[in-house]
Amino acid sequence: QVQLVESGGGLVQAGDSLRLSCAASGRTFNTMGWFRQAPGKEREFVAAISWSGGNTYYADSVKGRFTISRDNAKNTVYLQMNSLKREDTAVYYCAATTSLILTPAPSRYNYWGQGTQVTVSS
Repeated sequence: QVQLVESGGGLVQAGDSLRLSCAASGRTFNTMGWFRQAPGKEREFVAAISWSGGNTYYADSVKGRFTISRDNAKNTVYLQMNSLKREDTAVYYCAATTSLILTPAPSRYNYWGQGTQVTVSS
């Protein structure tokens, strides 16, 4: 059974940092990504990473502040979030796909975690 389990969310102040983790089980994935969804808004792409970690892809809104990485030995992907802003407040979802293409399209990801809440206060 394939599972993606996120952790690391919480309540922080603007300017703080937070690291999210997503542990996968049941199989490995070529591409893993992070998405987020704020109340009343559609789910949006945050970042994606290739199997080797050599290729990454970020949404413009987080570029330079967030870093995606992975540890294949642990089958885990991370999202380091620095300089957090109020507009980063959302439920963050881990996603995975067997595709080799780094894509921002949610429909391309086959597996999803349950989400972890990140709240940034001013």
